[in-house]
Amino acid sequence: MNNSMVTTALTLPGYKIVSSHGVVRGITVRSRSIIGNFFGGLQSLFGGNITIYTRLCERARAETYQLMCEHAEQQGANAIISVRYDATDLMAGLTEVLCYGTAVIVEPDSSI
Repeated sequence: MNNSMVTTALTLPGYKIVSSHGVVRGITVRSRSIIGNFFGGLQSLFGGNITIYTRLCERARAETYQLMCEHAEQQGANAIISVRYDATDLMAGLTEVLCYGTAVIVEPDSSI
């Protein structure tokens, strides 16, 4: 799915929603490794951005986003609106990351 057809807004500018296919989602559960925790702990001693955790979060978000887009395509949608992310700690060192939105079929709005 084209990234320009995915939005956090309730509508897609320049398009009208023809039909809705409901909620689509991508989910992943990630854990931090012992080595990652060690290096993250070292970085936290110096303050600032803890890059090892930033990369882990970015990978998890990218993966859930891609899974959500695939779910929407399986539903026959060509766009996703109202996209959101959520994360929940399941237990110490184990985090669920969720990306979800509403799968829709849109077509160019000829009235614009």
